[in-house]
Amino acid sequence: MKRNILHSITLAAAFLMAAACSNSGKNTEGQDQLTFAKGADIGWATEMASEGIRFYNSAGEERECTALMKELGFDAVRFRVWVNPSDGWCGKEDVVAKAKTAKNLDMRIMINFHYSDWWADPGKQNKPEAWKDYSTEELCGAIADHTRDVLSALKDEGITPEWVQVGNETSDGMLWDTGKASISMANYAAMTAAGYNAVKEIFPDAKVIVHLDHGDRPELYNWIFDGLKANGAEWDMIGMSIYPEYYAHDVEEDYQEGEYKRVTEATLDNALALWKKYGIQVMIVEAGMTWSKEDESYAFLSELIAKARALGDGQACAGVFYWEPESNPAWGGYSKGAFDENFRSTKALDAFKN
Repeated sequence: MKRNILHSITLAAAFLMAAACSNSGKNTEGQDQLTFAKGADIGWATEMASEGIRFYNSAGEERECTALMKELGFDAVRFRVWVNPSDGWCGKEDVVAKAKTAKNLDMRIMINFHYSDWWADPGKQNKPEAWKDYSTEELCGAIADHTRDVLSALKDEGITPEWVQVGNETSDGMLWDTGKASISMANYAAMTAAGYNAVKEIFPDAKVIVHLDHGDRPELYNWIFDGLKANGAEWDMIGMSIYPEYYAHDVEEDYQEGEYKRVTEATLDNALALWKKYGIQVMIVEAGMTWSKEDESYAFLSELIAKARALGDGQACAGVFYWEPESNPAWGGYSKGAFDENFRSTKALDAFKN
């Protein structure tokens, strides 16, 4: 699965490309807005199926995972991409297979580049093994090559993603330490520009997303996006994560029932302020709550979706995605899915039917 990543662009060229786009994104004012997206990140779908996991609707009828998501009220799906995953899951071929299934169901598609061989998130942004000794300009070239390679494979299958993330939860940049924002915002901006321009080469109309965690922290978002703008980078949409049980720990020693309200309010206040500041829509690209708290999760998601949809007179937020709803702790150990022990959806996902 090794890819040809020997093409490289110079760092100077990366900055010139970024500077050529002097605005920090495309202002959505006056443009027709697409339908508010109700999405599910189901990156584990094919891996779970390969291990014999079967999914069922509320009537007990077996469904393929993507088809079940559509039946549950989702109209969009999100798939992560790793560069050279050791087992192949979430690599190019796997992502194309999942996207083909979604396309055949007429679902909207988001592609999420991690630019790593495995998980990239606020705690780790590891370079792919094949890129570990690259210079900054070589890393920018590798980002561009990898992005074009995966998107071209999708295009060859007649698949057109509506959104593409260049990095996953890059709250302190990507490809550490070279692209760590707290060390070199300029390097992080050059990498973002390399990804952005590569996306536009293949899919000019795709919305390019820069995604951070902790949607409830305006200081984080202003730091990153002011830094990207100052260094000539461009983006079309701001991606946010919201996990109330994680984020409430900043205030409370333990999560308190109903604490999601504070986190949701802070996240949506931040989203509205960012939309007003940059003229760029926000997307909640990840949300989740413990699978066994289905009543509270339903209340959280219902409030989040309703308020996000209305934000800025319906213009500020483009949608909400649940992260890996098809999972439960019996598979993979992840507790914030929304399926029970028998792989049937919990009440929480009823929020996406509204």
